[in-house]
Amino acid sequence: MANVLDLRRRIRSVKNTRQITKAMKMVSAAKLRRAQERALAARPYARMIASVLESLRRRVDLYDERTGELAHPLFLTRPEKRILLVVVSGDKGFAGAFNANVLKMAHQFIEGNPEKEIDIEAVGRKGRDQLRRRFPVAAYTEQVDEQGQKRPVRGARQAKVELTGDHPGLLARLDPKRVEGLARGIVARYAHEEIDAAYIVYNEFKSVISQRLVVERLLPLIELGAPQIAGAVEPSAEEKERRAEAALSAGIALEAADTTEAEEEAKKFGTAGVDYLYDQPAAELFAGLLPQYIFSVLFHAMTESVAAEHAARMTAMDSATNNASEMIDDLTLHMNRVRQAAITKEIIEIVSGAAAL
Repeated sequence: MANVLDLRRRIRSVKNTRQITKAMKMVSAAKLRRAQERALAARPYARMIASVLESLRRRVDLYDERTGELAHPLFLTRPEKRILLVVVSGDKGFAGAFNANVLKMAHQFIEGNPEKEIDIEAVGRKGRDQLRRRFPVAAYTEQVDEQGQKRPVRGARQAKVELTGDHPGLLARLDPKRVEGLARGIVARYAHEEIDAAYIVYNEFKSVISQRLVVERLLPLIELGAPQIAGAVEPSAEEKERRAEAALSAGIALEAADTTEAEEEAKKFGTAGVDYLYDQPAAELFAGLLPQYIFSVLFHAMTESVAAEHAARMTAMDSATNNASEMIDDLTLHMNRVRQAAITKEIIEIVSGAAAL
């Protein structure tokens, strides 16, 4: 049985841990507010670029009158034999089951397509490290093209599922240029028929208590503006309750700011029943706008994933703080019982000694 000194040391250690988890909770709450504002600010642009494309699609012929080909290859659908999967996880831990749930969703998607070749683009260190341990990394060699520039060329495939790229640190400082580079790479791979479809796994963030894991189809572009959800996992009632308790204790509103009005205004763009005159051909217009649309979807997904990660870390640290408080109470009660038992034993020994005299 532990003595009073050992119990005091344990209580002091747990108190130090509680201070750390409480500080981490407040830091995550502050970062969550900023991430939530950034996610909300990205929604009107995503809605506007979708409205622009919808307006253009209604007023421009998708097929060339002379050749009969589509104005852009992103509208072309093919049998899904080769798939690109973008997995958006976190860069840090201490976020509960946040990263584990993202990876579980990705593994379920891979296991649900056993006959297809799947390339994985990992965004976030936690997902990259786990995926590297399970799947081989694609081999690339440098070759010189006709312009004399070196470009990477993929070697022979080693397995049906390979990790073709990783982007560590992208979520820590969400640089639009890096996200745009990723989007243009995905568009180029689809246009060159290296892949037949592209999906993204991420945490959809609406508010602190309204989050869900989704698998969204990026390519081909079957319907513009509306998310093409291929799978989703809703949180349980218990998880929502825990998130609500953590948010209220940190002073964060349970519901995010209402952006419905801004999104409705964005939807109205290009809906007037008039014809527009475009100087550029349809292929040139789509070539400039479609990569921007894919970029907006990726950027919006990553901003929401960052907000969801901070919310998960805040909830996990709140639970850790509460658990530490309960442990301190239990250890304090146990210490008092041990101390009382020691005092009682000493009194009995004194009384027994006096009686023996």
